[in-house]
Amino acid sequence: MTGLPLVLAVFLLANLVVALARVVRGPTDADRLLAALLFGTTGVAILLLLAEAQAAPVLVDAALVFAQLAAVTGVAFAQRMWRHPPGGDTHDGRARRDQ
Repeated sequence: MTGLPLVLAVFLLANLVVALARVVRGPTDADRLLAALLFGTTGVAILLLLAEAQAAPVLVDAALVFAQLAAVTGVAFAQRMWRHPPGGDTHDGRARRDQ
């Protein structure tokens, strides 16, 4: 029964290697954020699979913490981009003034 979760965990680790290439390549901050969120989601999935394979409930708690951190990171990035868009324009089309 522990064989399948471990195989799936290795598959998810391979997905993380591909995501790392996306982080390095870019081209925008949003692409990099999405890849970082993929790291968080995949990390949570790997921890849950390992918790099942090894019967270690402490890994479920760690996965919950990582899921919450990923959500906070996504919200913080969205707030930052909403206030300071990359082109210098505000979300309503007006030019931003430097203060």
